[in-house]
Amino acid sequence: MRNPNHNSVNAVKAFIVIAALLFVNNAGCAFAVDVNKTPDRIILNLTETPATSQAVTWRTTESVATPQGQIEVAVDTVDLGKDAVTATAVAEAVKSGNDTIAYSYSVVFKSLKPNTLYEYRVGDGVNWSEWSEFKTPGESFAPFKFVYFGDPQVDVKSSCSRIFRAAYAKAPDARFWSIVGDIVNSGDKDELWAELYYALGWIPRMTPMAFVPGNHEYVEDKGAKLVIKANKPIEAGVRKLNKLWRPQFTLPENGPKGLEETAYYIDYQGVRFVWLNGTEKLDEQSKWLDGILSKNQQRWTIVSIHQPFYSTGKDRDNPYNRQLFIPIFDKYSVDLVLQGHDHTYGRTYKLRDGKKVADNKKGTVYVVSVSGPKTYELSERYEGIMAKSGIGRQLFQVISVDKDLLRYESFTATGKLYDSFELKK
Repeated sequence: MRNPNHNSVNAVKAFIVIAALLFVNNAGCAFAVDVNKTPDRIILNLTETPATSQAVTWRTTESVATPQGQIEVAVDTVDLGKDAVTATAVAEAVKSGNDTIAYSYSVVFKSLKPNTLYEYRVGDGVNWSEWSEFKTPGESFAPFKFVYFGDPQVDVKSSCSRIFRAAYAKAPDARFWSIVGDIVNSGDKDELWAELYYALGWIPRMTPMAFVPGNHEYVEDKGAKLVIKANKPIEAGVRKLNKLWRPQFTLPENGPKGLEETAYYIDYQGVRFVWLNGTEKLDEQSKWLDGILSKNQQRWTIVSIHQPFYSTGKDRDNPYNRQLFIPIFDKYSVDLVLQGHDHTYGRTYKLRDGKKVADNKKGTVYVVSVSGPKTYELSERYEGIMAKSGIGRQLFQVISVDKDLLRYESFTATGKLYDSFELKK
């Protein structure tokens, strides 16, 4: 139906658009701001050297000529940007599944001071984001906490927004967040990533993120030949990492060749964190993991991977993964393994060689969790080694690390404590 006030409505719309495009800078000069060139999907990612560097990635829907980031030590006064240092960004055109072209940019701020609060913004010199803050960790041990999530995957905008907000409300001082794969349901669909950024809101602009891909971040590789090996999972010979993963994140590249930004490690205030890619190149990763743990001088060791070693989901099991990695975890006394994939909750006792050990003995605790609304039936396969298991809840986990004590707490979307335990050195 035609609007009888069509012309007046259009005039009002035109006025609103013009007003929105006017921006007044600090000198009082008005100039146009192009909303298509204004940064969105801004996200901080941990780097290989988090005490002295910080990665930030963002997007515009139209290309910009001079993508850049500005950073300075945070100030208490109104003189934002007075001492800012500018860094040139790397740009990349990205085609989404519907053939829409967007533009991704990344900056790694370097030569930062440890344990220091910084403020930064990104843009092109005219079209800027707001100023946001982050804090670098220290170079040596200090207590801290981080948040871990299992799969969001489905209904990310409508159902996962609440779990992210609950996690931030419970632990606003968490130094970073880690999501262990199946972040969205189909990794090649840009509209699903848009839901993730909507759900996270401004949190990733201030809280660095660490991710690994799950199987849903992989897509069919139509040109590949299927090769099946006994007792071995089908790897990326028939599936490949979606093309949207690397452009929108800037993650460490210190993992095995070919797995850059999907398998990596970071030393963070006394903890060696290792993120494994459970979907491809498992043999290569097992050798790499043995190597980096043999030289590990950190007090705690925490590994994250999408596919569980002791599956909690009905009719699921990953024997080849256990065969490769459990001996390495036992050899180097990995403290904690954080997993997703099974859309249930399960937390083992402290284990060694798949068997329960005393609290005062060396061993590893394995956790499976889920943050999204998709749930599976519970498996009975490993119930003998499970200290806690359950279904039907969206959960997040706050993990606090001190010199001699690691405290783990799992919470529901309403903030109720669901599970907890402590590890002592």
